[in-house]
Amino acid sequence: MTRARLIVCTTCRAGRDLAADETPPGTVLHAELESRLAAGDAPLSLSGVACLANCARGCTAAIAMPGKWTYLLADLTPAQAGDLIDYGAAYVASRSGAVLPSRRPASLRNAILARVPALETLA
Repeated sequence: MTRARLIVCTTCRAGRDLAADETPPGTVLHAELESRLAAGDAPLSLSGVACLANCARGCTAAIAMPGKWTYLLADLTPAQAGDLIDYGAAYVASRSGAVLPSRRPASLRNAILARVPALETLA
């Protein structure tokens, strides 16, 4: 099965300052996704990165797959981990990676910040 890559900013602070001993919300989101993905068979692989440069609208994640649009999602919370996995399954099932707002989980209908064309489609 071909898997999409879900990339989560693990340093996201959700647009706020953190206490010295506080775990960044992006790290919490990544851990929640990792736990849920280990327990299921979603067509996703998970990666963490140090920064997706969207600090004002974190937590931030991207989803990518060869031949499909890459999408950047913003304003995410760890509570949306299940919805992100559902969105990822819809992304994999779509021909181009496009998932209409009406087909996204309700909590992600307005989460798309940007999309980038598949590199293979560029001349």
